[in-house]
Amino acid sequence: MESSESPSGEVAGDEQEATPTPMDVDTAVFVLGAGVTAITHPLLYVKLLIQVGHEPLPPTVGTTMFGRRVLYLPGFFSYAQHIVQVDGKRGLFRGLSPRIVSSTISTVVRCKVKQQVERRSKKGGVQTSLGKVFQETSQEMIIQCLSRVATHPFHVMSVRCMAQFVGREVKYGGMFGCMVKIFKEEGVAGFYVGIVPHVLGEVLFLWCCNLLAHFINTYAVDESFSQASAVRSYTKFVMGIAVSVLTYPFMLVADLMTVNNCGLAAGLPPRSPVFNSWLHCWNHLSQKGHLFRGSSFFFRRVPVSSLPPIED
Repeated sequence: MESSESPSGEVAGDEQEATPTPMDVDTAVFVLGAGVTAITHPLLYVKLLIQVGHEPLPPTVGTTMFGRRVLYLPGFFSYAQHIVQVDGKRGLFRGLSPRIVSSTISTVVRCKVKQQVERRSKKGGVQTSLGKVFQETSQEMIIQCLSRVATHPFHVMSVRCMAQFVGREVKYGGMFGCMVKIFKEEGVAGFYVGIVPHVLGEVLFLWCCNLLAHFINTYAVDESFSQASAVRSYTKFVMGIAVSVLTYPFMLVADLMTVNNCGLAAGLPPRSPVFNSWLHCWNHLSQKGHLFRGSSFFFRRVPVSSLPPIED
């Protein structure tokens, strides 16, 4: 009897040991999030420099698929290689630390707020599918807004650290140094520069994406179609890509306002005007035709307004 009980006891003990604890899960999520943030940081770094209008490399002559000759600005790989030549490989990760902290805080805030929101939402039941979409989107909006408020100061620090590449400044160095410098010069408001267009863009994205996906799944996808369930599962993803293009100008304006008139060359004349508000920045970009500057990493054409004649 003892020999038959001991193996089962050992198996049960092994199963208990194999069960991950909440601490293990949180650690795994943190490590995974930090890893993804680090891997994608060079992409966002190059994107930011393009957003602020920093073009250190000359355009090259190319042709479109219709044979028309145009000027192309350097893509991601050429831009990243230029950064490595100037600052070394470590230069590609300038401003990474605030982003990792921001990602960690965002994960914690989202988890805590989601638990509270879901607990309160259970008290009232929503019957219609459209009402359920409104309820879920409202919950997502609350979570996103609170997460943005908690993490935006670190976004400001990261953006300004990266923008120093333009003028080769060393004004912002290290998270603690950034905090002291921003608070000393701009006060608490300095940590929330550009938050309004950022929040507006994220809220608009949530509502447009969820409502469009709901209406397409409800009225455009026929139940008789054999792959209806598969199509519905991808609708929100496709709508997210389409809507993100429309809301991109909000993200661009938010990042430009973050570096606007902060003492860095990237946010001062002659590289950039001093904007009175984010609407002023939006109008300026709209007039120049630059509202989607930085939205693409490849096949970036020189804007028509600044296009020089192409000699044969």
